[in-house]
Amino acid sequence: MIRSRTRRLVIAPAILAVGAMAFTACSASDSGSEEGSADATGGTLTIYTAAEEVSFDPASSQNLAVTTLGLNARRLTAWSTDPDAPTEVVPDLATDTGTASDDGKTWTFTLKDGLTFEDGTPITSEAIKFGLERSFAPELSGGLTYHKLLLEGGEDYTGPFDGEHLDSIETPDDQTIVFHLNRPYGDFSWVASTPAFAPVPLESGDPETYAQDPVASGPYAVESYQAGNQVVLTRNEEWDPETDEARTGGPDEIVFKLAQDASVVAQSLIADRSDAQDAFLAGFVPPAQLVQAQNDPNVGDRLVTSGPGALEYLAINTESPQLEDVRVRQALQYAVDKTAYLTAKGGEISGDIATTLITPGIEGREEFNLYAEDPAGDVDEAKRLLDEAGASDLDLRLVVTEDNVAAAEAIQQSLARVDISVTIQPLDDAAWSAEVTAGDGSAYDLTLSSWQPDIPSPNANLTPLFDSSQIGGGNYNLARYSNPEVDEALLAASSELDADAAAEQWTAIDRTILEDSPVVPLIYSRNSFLHGSGVTNFEIGEFPSYPNYLKVTLGE
Repeated sequence: MIRSRTRRLVIAPAILAVGAMAFTACSASDSGSEEGSADATGGTLTIYTAAEEVSFDPASSQNLAVTTLGLNARRLTAWSTDPDAPTEVVPDLATDTGTASDDGKTWTFTLKDGLTFEDGTPITSEAIKFGLERSFAPELSGGLTYHKLLLEGGEDYTGPFDGEHLDSIETPDDQTIVFHLNRPYGDFSWVASTPAFAPVPLESGDPETYAQDPVASGPYAVESYQAGNQVVLTRNEEWDPETDEARTGGPDEIVFKLAQDASVVAQSLIADRSDAQDAFLAGFVPPAQLVQAQNDPNVGDRLVTSGPGALEYLAINTESPQLEDVRVRQALQYAVDKTAYLTAKGGEISGDIATTLITPGIEGREEFNLYAEDPAGDVDEAKRLLDEAGASDLDLRLVVTEDNVAAAEAIQQSLARVDISVTIQPLDDAAWSAEVTAGDGSAYDLTLSSWQPDIPSPNANLTPLFDSSQIGGGNYNLARYSNPEVDEALLAASSELDADAAAEQWTAIDRTILEDSPVVPLIYSRNSFLHGSGVTNFEIGEFPSYPNYLKVTLGE
């Protein structure tokens, strides 16, 4: 399962991926196993996870579109991933990816014919509306909030369980659903791929039981659920593969083994033991086993490493009196030794050097570098900027989570080269969140974090991290960066319907933010995964840097 921290964002809540990898076996173009037939069917696939529970309730899920929940629940749109190309949005339950009108404030989708739930009842527009309405109920918190913030009247709506309905979602007939937004929004096709857009039958959806007993619209239904032990998914015979371009529905059965020790599972996978041959580990390979797998010739391409993904960065608290001068912040860009940071994270298999804020694998991203050409930094230029700013005797507090101490020490040593003193303050996850995301900013000068967006859009990179509305309150503008011009530009770019025009705007915003230097981009992290010899079509697209569960098959 993906490690995440819960948050509430104005436009793009995203999954925080914290990678602790070590040295490389695969390039970005090698992000997949040996291919079997995409049409291969049969067998039981086992997925090992450290999680003690798996929620199948789309209303409270932050699940990526290509992982667990996508096996059970379809949405209006889906993702088409490829190791060698940006991820594309494709129709899922809908006939297309949506039609915008009213200058982007109204979006209309038409459902495909003949879609049914696992019990044979039709999937209608009312079922999708009900699924979305459920997500507004206070007892179903924790899910992604894009639609809640965009739909008219969403700020005051509290769900359908008291008989109230959201007027901004219209269902003129069983096949048509219309969304009225409070502003133009160009990425609504992507929003429609998030979990809450899964249909839920009106007579079901009990908040207390649906997470373990959902009604399937995808290729697999939940057969049994034992918390802390296992979840068994079996084939949904009502699922029609002819209507689904996102899923292959290969295995007859999928078993999630819960509460597993990642190191123990990794050892079984490395040895390719009989009970691990038709299996994979959902989490990242632990560092010790990663080194072992790399050095074991019998593992080969069963160790799969993603291309560059989540942005790991050093956030500079722009409200700190010592860091208010942009020249001081720019000096940090030159002072930081990114190669030392990468080494501290485990070497080349951990990621690629980062120079921009928009993560790789997202359509329209532009590569550029405003600062030191050498990733080891430019000490002379850093000192020049500090002298120009009259900054001396800087003594900065770097607050990090306990698993980031080694990386923090690399930052500490980098800044010592330009006579900046850094005190490292390790905190557990809860304390870090209280100090950094929810605090008033007085507790830190610097912090390390990582960001992977929920959808492959620059909006999901930049808005959560740099919109001024995202300062404090549990949000993720950790640099406490506030620039009214950037706020306006973020709003304009997210409202743009033309993809090419939007891409130009996002690139310009990326540059403007980096000129203000609220963060130092460090690396785009890579994730490594292990699977058994019986698993085929185990691929990681350019985005996200996680395997696409929906395409995995067994054997030939």
